[in-house]
Amino acid sequence: MTGASADETLVREKLGALVREHGTRAQRDPAAFWGAQFDAGLAWVDFPMGLGGLAVRPALQFLVEERLETEGLPTNKTRNPIGVGVAASTIGVHGTDEQKQRHLRTLFICDEVWCQLYSEESAGSDLASVETLGQRRADDWEINGTKLWVTLAHAAKWGLLLARTDRDAPRHAGLTCFIVDMETDGVAITPVRQMTGQAELNQVTLTDVRVPDAQRVGEAGRGWHVAMTTLARERAWLGNRTAVRGSGPIGEAVRLWQDRPDKDPVLRDRLMQLWVEAEVVRLLSRRVAGLVPPVAAEPARPPGPAGAAAKLASAELNQRIYDFCLTLLGPSGMLYGSYEMDRPTEVGLEGTGVHRAFLRSRGATLEGGSSEIMRTILGERVLGFPRS
Repeated sequence: MTGASADETLVREKLGALVREHGTRAQRDPAAFWGAQFDAGLAWVDFPMGLGGLAVRPALQFLVEERLETEGLPTNKTRNPIGVGVAASTIGVHGTDEQKQRHLRTLFICDEVWCQLYSEESAGSDLASVETLGQRRADDWEINGTKLWVTLAHAAKWGLLLARTDRDAPRHAGLTCFIVDMETDGVAITPVRQMTGQAELNQVTLTDVRVPDAQRVGEAGRGWHVAMTTLARERAWLGNRTAVRGSGPIGEAVRLWQDRPDKDPVLRDRLMQLWVEAEVVRLLSRRVAGLVPPVAAEPARPPGPAGAAAKLASAELNQRIYDFCLTLLGPSGMLYGSYEMDRPTEVGLEGTGVHRAFLRSRGATLEGGSSEIMRTILGERVLGFPRS
């Protein structure tokens, strides 16, 4: 038996035991199920043993996602998307042993929700223009600045923050990453209402916020390298929305088609084209997962640009699918229940209704890097075009 097949066998055996022993109680107590998943090494299979992983190839995570989705078991990706999909990898690669032990399990069971404090009004696509200032004060850092478009900041216990700590250094070299307690004095959160009526996004103002140096992630001045790990893995995660063929947005489109009394051949042709695209994107996401370096291999082997391809394809396809869903609904596709503002504690397109998912999908080509930025990354780093 080769090493790869042995790894796959290990993952499948762990999965079988997890479902048998904990599956029946998962809906009643999701946190207990996620805790069992973490302890079995099935949180992120490429993480070290004892930290939610099995030290195997990251591509094998698809075995986990497919099985759990097929079984209808609860997912933590909508409850703590930044923690599970982004912060965990950043801490896993760049965090101290104490940070890993303190945060990885608690974020996976969603006991503590995370947000990402990167973007600013003038530093979204151009992240190196971050102006939030971090100044050293003995054993602490004092943070001042404003972050924008912060998902679930109002529900978060912790935030992954990028700040400028050396104004004299070249702009890529003067940044540092921190873990910020969102309940610290000086953190003010203001909702940003979206076109759905929801306010899952926020503006976060930090005024004289004290952050212990023990909560610094990576070396001071090496925040750009940490941020690139974060963004590369975030894009791969955003491109991997569905693990099972025909699930997710395209599954919603198929259900709407099946509910229609007429079976217009033109609409059927459009549905089949979208279904094929959805399957291609799902397989692309699986391929990209195989290219992401295991956590144990970084930072010696930094993440490549492949996640940009999956993120770009997934975001734009989801918009086209929900456009088609409204077409299937006919005149009722123009109706919307309420624009009354609410502040959700979960994010996600599925389970929110087609109309809201259509509106929410407009942001998919902006979050995690706009489609224009993704095309620039692919043009320069994959196709070899000259830098703009």
